[in-house]
Amino acid sequence: MSKRNLAILTILFTIILDQVIKIYIKTNFFLGEEVLVFDWFRIHFVENNGMAMGFEFGGKAGKLFLTVFRLVAVTAIMYWLVGTIKTKVHNAVIIAISLIFSGAVGNIIDSVFYGAIFDDSTNKVATLFADVPYGTLFHGKVVDMFYFPIWSGDLPSWIPFIGGDSFTFFQYIFNPADAYITIGVALLFIFSKQAFPKEDKKGVEFSETSKE
Repeated sequence: MSKRNLAILTILFTIILDQVIKIYIKTNFFLGEEVLVFDWFRIHFVENNGMAMGFEFGGKAGKLFLTVFRLVAVTAIMYWLVGTIKTKVHNAVIIAISLIFSGAVGNIIDSVFYGAIFDDSTNKVATLFADVPYGTLFHGKVVDMFYFPIWSGDLPSWIPFIGGDSFTFFQYIFNPADAYITIGVALLFIFSKQAFPKEDKKGVEFSETSKE
C-alpha cells in the first residue's frame, strides 16, 4: 500500500469511528450519565467547553478563538503530512501524523457543528438535527466519554504539596480524538529518528568540497 493511501485510510477510518462514538453517546446518554464497564473503566458522558482537560477561557470569544486556532493548526498538520508522504519515511510516521490530524479534525467537528445540530443534553438525551439547537456554528462543545479511574484514595501525608489529599488516577475524561493525538505523539517519539532525521553533516561537507 502506498503511503498516500495509508494516510487516507487511517484518516477516514479514525474520523468516522470518532464521530460514530460521539454521536451515539450524544443521542443515547444524558449529560453526566455513567455506565460501569469495569471498576477501572467507565463510560461517563461530559462535554468539554474549552481546551484539553476541560480548561476554559474567554467565554464565547475565547471559544471562537480556540476553534479558529484549531482550524489553523490542522491546516499546518495537513501540510506536514503531505510533505512527509513525499519522503522515504517509515510507515509508522505516516500513521502517527495521520492520527494527530484525525484527532484534531474530530474535535474541530464537535466545536464547529455540534452546537448547531444538537439540542441540550441536560437531564435528557439530545436530538440530532434539533429544531432548537443548544448553540451556534463555531460554538459547539466537545463530547468526552472515556473514564479510567484506575485508582482512587488519599495520598500519603509525606508527599509535598498534595500529601493527604484525595486523588484519582486517571481522573480526566477523554474521547477517541484525544486518544488518537496521544497515540500519534507517542509514535513520533518512538520513531523520532525516522520522523525528524538529522542532516548528515559529513555528507554536506563532502558535497561542498567536491564542488570546489
